[in-house]
Amino acid sequence: MISTFGHAGNREQMRQNIVYIHEMLGQLRHAARVEGADMLCYLIEMAFLEAGDLQAGLRPLSMGRPKALDAQP
Repeated sequence: MISTFGHAGNREQMRQNIVYIHEMLGQLRHAARVEGADMLCYLIEMAFLEAGDLQAGLRPLSMGRPKALDAQP
C-alpha cells in the first residue's frame, strides 16, 4: 500500500508506489471489462500501460520533471 503518496521519500518507495498503482489498475481494468464499460476499460488500460512503462523505467515520472530528479536515490 502507498505509505507516502505524492511525497515518496526515496527511489525504493517510489518504485513500490508505482508497482501498487500498476496492480490496482490491472484489477480496475478487469472490473471494467467484466461490466462491459468499453471506454472506461480503454482509459484504464492506457493508465495501466503508462504505469508499466514507469515501472520498467521506460519513461520519466513526469514530462515537466527533469530526468535527473527521477534518477536521485
